[in-house]
Amino acid sequence: MKAAVIVFPGSNADRDAAVAVEQSIGAPPKMVWHRDTELPKVDFIVVPGGFSYGDYLRCGAMAAHSPIMREIKRAADKGTRVLGICNGFQIITEAGLLPGVLLRNKDLRFICKDVYLRVEQTKSDFTRRYKSGEVIRIPVAHAEGNFFADDATLQAIEDKGQVAFRYASAAGDVSDETNLNGSRGNIAGIFNEKRTVLGLMPHPERMSDPVLGGADGRKMFDGLVEALS
Repeated sequence: MKAAVIVFPGSNADRDAAVAVEQSIGAPPKMVWHRDTELPKVDFIVVPGGFSYGDYLRCGAMAAHSPIMREIKRAADKGTRVLGICNGFQIITEAGLLPGVLLRNKDLRFICKDVYLRVEQTKSDFTRRYKSGEVIRIPVAHAEGNFFADDATLQAIEDKGQVAFRYASAAGDVSDETNLNGSRGNIAGIFNEKRTVLGLMPHPERMSDPVLGGADGRKMFDGLVEALS
């Protein structure tokens, strides 16, 4: 299995993602600069977190037009797995790979802490190692993580089983109290319809080794290796 991590000006989690991917694959991923016009032949692409272009204009809006994104969209159309984390979620949403948008957090503050997520969908290469309803602990670090979609789009996402994770309590309860950023439906991460693209605001790569305080995020990368090798 081969993987790539995209690097944008302002990325700050690209190296974290590379370390997590290498732990699971056993080989370092290709680091691909955002202005490149060709992708190496890979099975899996990570669009990492950070503050691409300093989050100017609108988070992810400028990065979504980087030359490499055209190739990522082509690869995604052919079934290459794409994982967008935090700013990466914003980027791939702005690029049209996923429905909805990411808005400012409900309290207009930057949030940086560990949160609990309830696993909603296990029938994907990204979540195959989790159990339905399992509660995992993953850190967040964002100011624009408030997932929004209109009623019709949100209903379609729910009906098609595209919700991957929801913000929850340690016991798995989903409520307004556990909705840290105001996301509709407490949504923390969603798939495309084929479940070959996943975007999520929490950072699984930052909870992929016990040394980091936990390894709940590693199951995501191990599951991908298991499915794609």
